[in-house]
Amino acid sequence: MPGAREIGLVGAALALTGGVACAVCYLMSKTPKPKKTVNEDGSRKEHVHKATKTETALKTPIISEPRTAGTQVLVLGLDGAGKTSLLHCFSTGSLEQDVSPTQGFNAVSINKEELQIDFLEIGGTEKLRDYWRMYLCKARVLVFVVDLSDPERFPLAKRLLHQLLSADPCLPLVLLANKQDVPRARGITDLYEALDLGNVGDGHRLSVIGTQVKKGKSEASAGVQDARDLIIEMMSDD
Repeated sequence: MPGAREIGLVGAALALTGGVACAVCYLMSKTPKPKKTVNEDGSRKEHVHKATKTETALKTPIISEPRTAGTQVLVLGLDGAGKTSLLHCFSTGSLEQDVSPTQGFNAVSINKEELQIDFLEIGGTEKLRDYWRMYLCKARVLVFVVDLSDPERFPLAKRLLHQLLSADPCLPLVLLANKQDVPRARGITDLYEALDLGNVGDGHRLSVIGTQVKKGKSEASAGVQDARDLIIEMMSDD
C-alpha cells in the first residue's frame, strides 16, 4: 500500500507597532514506520512506506477570499516618494513647512464625523521594506506612492508593488502618482504602463490619482484632496 504524506500548516504571528500579524506557512514531510503483517506460512512480511521528498515553500502565502477587512490605511512607497508630506496634507490640509522623511514608522489619525481613520506609513529604505508585507494583514486599503520625477526607479517600484499585490490579491489599492508638478515628471499614463497596472488582477479595486504637494500653500492641491476623500469613502464602506 503506497505511503501517505502529511502536510502541516503552521501560522506564526508577529506583533509589531500598531499590532499587526503576519502568516508564515511551510511544508514538512514525515515517513511512517514500516507496517508489519503475517504471511500464510506464519512468517512476517513488511510493507515499507517510501518517503517522498518535499520542498519548502518559498513563495509568499496567498490570502484566499474572503479576507478579513483590516482597520488601517497602509501607506508605502520608495524612499523620497513623498509619503510623509502627503500624510501631513491629509491630516492638516496643507504643508506649511518641510517635514523630515520617515526613518521608521509614522502613524496619523484623521477624524471624519464619527469615523476615525488610522494611517500607518512605513519608510521606503531597503531595510524597512522587509516590514511591508508584515503589515498587510492589518490593512484595509493600500496606498502606494510613486515619484513621477524619478522614472529610473519605476522598475523597482513595479517589482515591490506586485509582490505586495500577489501577497493579498483582494486588497484595494490607491496609487498616488506624486510630484507631477516637477518639470521632468512623467505622465500618469507612462506610470500606468511602467508599473504594468493592467495586470494587477481582477480582485483589486484600483484607483490612480496624480498628486503634488507644495510647501506654504494654504490648502492642499485638488489631487491630494481627491485622494483623501477617496480613502475616507473606501474606509467608510461596510
